[in-house]
Amino acid sequence: MRVLIDIGHPAHVHFFKNIVLGLERNGHKVLVTAREKDVTVNLLESYGIKYEVLSKIGFGKGNLIREWVSRDIKLLKIAKKFDPDLLIGVLNPCVAHVAWLMGKQSFIFTDTEHAKLANHVTLPFAHKVFTPSSYVRDLGDKQIRYNGFHELAYLSPDYFEPDPDFLSELNLDKDDRIIVLRFVSWGASHDVGHHGITNKLEIVQELEKYGKVFITAEQELDSSLEKYRICVSPEKLHDLLYNASLYLGEGGTTAVESAILGTPSIYVSSLVGTMGNFTELETKYEMMHCFDDSKEALQKAIDILSNPDAKKQWDVKKDRLIRDKIDVNEFIMSHIDLLSRKPEIFKKQPEPSANPKPKQWSVEKDSLVRDKTDVNELIIGSVDLVLSKDEK
Repeated sequence: MRVLIDIGHPAHVHFFKNIVLGLERNGHKVLVTAREKDVTVNLLESYGIKYEVLSKIGFGKGNLIREWVSRDIKLLKIAKKFDPDLLIGVLNPCVAHVAWLMGKQSFIFTDTEHAKLANHVTLPFAHKVFTPSSYVRDLGDKQIRYNGFHELAYLSPDYFEPDPDFLSELNLDKDDRIIVLRFVSWGASHDVGHHGITNKLEIVQELEKYGKVFITAEQELDSSLEKYRICVSPEKLHDLLYNASLYLGEGGTTAVESAILGTPSIYVSSLVGTMGNFTELETKYEMMHCFDDSKEALQKAIDILSNPDAKKQWDVKKDRLIRDKIDVNEFIMSHIDLLSRKPEIFKKQPEPSANPKPKQWSVEKDSLVRDKTDVNELIIGSVDLVLSKDEK
């Protein structure tokens, strides 16, 4: 099979890296396209994955829509040359649109219920939508639920082995207490209009009483915070989280990653309560604490750091979660393999009709199609015209 995977976020590199390797190992032809966002390209290069860049990140809904249109057109051109049997992405409108236009299969993965704009322009065009079992929305027949999390595709013990030399590279040892903070840019389509931590300096000053504070950030930091920024190669971030005594931040993916790695995790965002995977980690496994109030989050962080057994307790919780969940990569690969062997299973069947259409209707239909415009080209052309006027 020929598989095209489009990557729009650094976390998607981690999510798909084992799939790419598995597909190539099994003799499939894989093409990876990417969006320049944060360290996406650096991660692809560090894992030796060949790629083509489609676009750079845009901020704000207007710029994001412009970027989506541009990526739609570029991905369509690339896909026509590559001629994939299957296109794959994480809540990726371009993948869904291009597959639909080309009459190809698309697998869309998502765990983000609140991404209203992306959901609206992606899911109606997707052929199959894969979600964790904790996903709260019902997407109908196209939805395939699995008992896992995106992050298990790369952080399950079967796929992640921490670097034993990581601490020494940072002049740290196993007795040092590491506290990781993460601040995001709030530029994603589902983040626009939302907020996170409002008392950054206070949090840093309080938490450094309990250990060494390191900040990872998508944004510029105030001079008072810049000295806490940690510069590690992007593929080493999970080693940092694995060795941490606490994670506190606005980054949702990083919060889930920390919990899965056995690190007490605190998520701070006005988006709290909108995502099923976060709710499951907080209520069923008690591995994550979610707040929309920074001061409450700080108090919980102090409570955790004041407990000398917290890390051991989280390790026990982590082991329970791993036992409960499936191998996400095997699950995805099994569906790709099934598509390659029995594509008819994934074909949409026409609705049965009690009154077969007369033959002359087919002739009239062909005449109508010849007379009418290409609706997709009209829509894309109109959007391009509007956007070009906005830029002027």
